[in-house]
Amino acid sequence: MKAFLTFQTFVTPTLLIVMYYIGAILIPLISWYLTKFIKKRYFTDFSQKMKDTITPQSTSKQRIIILLFFILCFLCMELFWRVIFEFFIAYFDMHDALIKLSTK
Repeated sequence: MKAFLTFQTFVTPTLLIVMYYIGAILIPLISWYLTKFIKKRYFTDFSQKMKDTITPQSTSKQRIIILLFFILCFLCMELFWRVIFEFFIAYFDMHDALIKLSTK
């Protein structure tokens, strides 16, 4: 308890893991909802004209390539999110290791 009250032990690594999973799930969902909302609210006519123009002109191969590109971007975003949190957790692990070395 003394280590917790004197900030020698951090609760942040546990919170970081929880925040990672919340963000990994909620960020894509909120982004998708926000995109739909903005498109519906501000770009209804433009979006419809673009869909009417581009969809008949594109082949199924082109649509698959675009879909794969967006999946790749999504995976890169999730990987980057993970790397950020691994960096933070490693920082706190280094702090714990240095505290252990200093108390010996």
